[in-house]
Parts: sequence; structure tokens; C-alpha cells
Amino acid sequence: MCPTPRAALALLLAAAVLPAHADGHRRGVAPPPLVAQECGSCHVVYPPGLLPAASWQALMGGLARHFGSDASVDAPAAREIGAWLVAHAAGGRRAGDVPPDHRITRSAWFVREHREVGSAVWARAAVRSAANCGACHGGAAQGDFDEHAVHIPR
Repeated sequence: MCPTPRAALALLLAAAVLPAHADGHRRGVAPPPLVAQECGSCHVVYPPGLLPAASWQALMGGLARHFGSDASVDAPAAREIGAWLVAHAAGGRRAGDVPPDHRITRSAWFVREHREVGSAVWARAAVRSAANCGACHGGAAQGDFDEHAVHIPR
């Protein structure tokens, strides 16, 4: 059944103004090879829209102490990675929401979205921590955090 012209126009307008992903994360911003290589060698390349620019700048400025690891890169690489992160950082009301310690998992929206996940789930061997997005979000590596596709490991 074809939509009426009015319904088709409404769908087109909605597609034009809605974010790429229902929760506002900038899905589909593919990381450049350097980001995939450097950041992805230790963890999933988190979509830059998950944090505001101020957090990315702080994290890039402290790579020698990156959550207990030395993630240092040379100055040109740091500039390139930092520029990409800041260019695609959270906008709108999330732009001013700098989470404690610049941790994605401590941001207000993350805590709200995961409020029903109990501490026992985070402690499971297959999950290990809230930062292990891929444990429950199979599309995390591609920036897809669709709540309808979540599978919580047992």
C-alpha cells in the first residue's frame, strides 16, 4: 500500500530533521584509518558524539594517563585524532554535559539509558565493565547502539 502524498511528505520531512540514530548519537561517522588503528587497537572506537568536545580535548591531552594506560601517540597523530573527535563531538544540549572524569559511562544520558542494568550484569565475565559496549550492543563497532538490538550476555 502506497502512502498518501501527505504521508510521504511527512516521512521525508521527518527523515530530514531526525538524527541519524534515535538516541541522538552520531551513527555512521566512520573513523579515519588513524583513529581506527590507534584507538581501535585497545577498545571499540567510540562514536565521538558520545562526549562533548571539552571531554575529547581533555582525554587527548592526557593520553599518557588514559584510564590507567599509556595511550600516547606522536604529536601529528594526536592533532589528527583530536581534530576528528572534536569535529564530530556531541552537540546540542549534550555539548555542555561534561561527565565526571570525561567518562562516557558516567555521563547523564548513559546512566539514564542503562539505569535498569544491575551491577551483577556489569560484573559478568562476558561484560566486565560498562565500557565494554560490544558485549551487549552487537553493532557497537559500527556505532549502532539500537536498544532494540541489545543482547545481554548471561
